[in-house]
This record gives sequence, C-alpha cells and structure tokens, in this order.
Amino acid sequence: SKASSQGLSYGIGYACGFLIYLLTFIYGAAVMRGVMEEKTNRIAEVIVSSAKPFQLMLGKIIGIGAVGLTQFAIWIVVMGVLQLIIPLLFPDVFHQLSDPAIAGAAVQRAGSGKVAEIIEGIRSLPIGLILFSFIFYFLGGYLLYAALFAAIGSVVSEDQQEAQQLVFPVMMPLILGFVIMTKAINDPDSSIAVFGSLFPLTSPIVMMGRVTYGVPWWQLVLSMFLLVLTFLFFTWVTAKIYRTGILLYGKKITWKEIWKWLVRKG
Repeated sequence: SKASSQGLSYGIGYACGFLIYLLTFIYGAAVMRGVMEEKTNRIAEVIVSSAKPFQLMLGKIIGIGAVGLTQFAIWIVVMGVLQLIIPLLFPDVFHQLSDPAIAGAAVQRAGSGKVAEIIEGIRSLPIGLILFSFIFYFLGGYLLYAALFAAIGSVVSEDQQEAQQLVFPVMMPLILGFVIMTKAINDPDSSIAVFGSLFPLTSPIVMMGRVTYGVPWWQLVLSMFLLVLTFLFFTWVTAKIYRTGILLYGKKITWKEIWKWLVRKG
C-alpha cells in the first residue's frame, strides 16, 4: 500500500542518513586522533623524511576509510549469503514471495498484515539507487570531513580543549545536516530539504533522507558534482594547513594563524 511504502521510505531514509552522520563523525574523529598521536609521539617527523605531508595525510584518510568500506563489504556479503540460504531453508515461503501472482494473492489474503505491507513496500523502493547513493555519499562525506579532521589534528598536540574548540566549527554543518534530514524525510520537496541535499557540507546526510522518495535526476547529479568539487577544494586547503601544522609544536594555534597559512604563497 501507499502508506506502507511511505513508512519504509521514511525508515530507510532516516536510517541511511543517521548512519552516514554517525560514521562520518566516528571515522573523521579517528583520523584526527591518529594524526594527533603521530604528532605527539614525533612519528610524523620520521615519516615526512620519506613521504610528503600531503601523501601522509591522504594515506591516513584512505586507510581509515578502507576500514569503513571493509565493514560495508562484510555486511553486503552477509546479506547476500542470507539471500542464498533462506530459499534453501524455506523453499515454499520463498516461492510464494518470488511469484508475483502468489505474492499478490498473499497480500490480498493478509489484508492489513504487517509482513504483506512490508513486502509490497520493499518492492516499490529503488533499492539499487539507494545502495549506490549510500556508498557514494558515505565516501564523499567521509573524505570531505576526514580532510578537515586531519587538518585539525595536525595543528593541536595534547590539549583536548584546544582540539574541541577547533572541532566545533567543523561539527556544526554535520549537526545541521542531521537536523535538516529529520525535516526532509517528512517533507522531501521542501525548500530547506532541496537546499540541504545540494549544499556539499550537508548533502551526504540530507540527500539520503530524500532519495528513498524519489529525487529529480538533475538534483542528484548536481549534488554529487558539488560534493566531489568541494572535496577536491578542501583537500587542497587542508593540505596547506597539514604540511605546516604537523611539524609545529609548543604553540597554540588560532584561526587567524591558520588563515595566514592558507594565504601564504609557496
């Protein structure tokens, strides 16, 4: 039914958006802690003698991102194995669900049964698009924010309060994205939902709240393009911060000081 389809769209959209919000923060913070640890233990001084600071930063980001992708791969494999095992364990049930005529009759017999509604709702969702969008926006959002977290980790040492002060401006767009996403799943075509799904700092979270309802292709393509473009720009910006901050010790860094690093040539 239409109600069951909308309910599933709401649930899946919220779950995907929340997962990207949570995982981006967890893995981004892991990148920051890793960079801070390397700087505090003076490991970075040894590594930069054989690798450029930019390579070191990308290595840290890609390495931790690969851990996240490995977890997703394990989940997908487990789901695939379950899809192969369930038909063997319950052949009669699987035959009924896979046959449209039988499934339709089952839905009619079940009336308002919850299982029948869920089956019908899942069939109406663009599962392939949802899965592709989830992987793309997780990668895009993670890479964008991980670069920012790496830059923060490079300018602080052991002062947790200083780190929290610098992290707060980076966390604000993530939190804003989550807030807009909760609105987008209720009204996916509202102006704030469209803006949040196109704005690169919030699009990884907000777009997942809209994509289950169906999004115009031009908005989806534009959102992805802007996200990739912003990631490339932030990578260039954070690389300039990272290469100076990773070897700087014993000095409290301010946003004014960071701005000087960005505008300085060479």
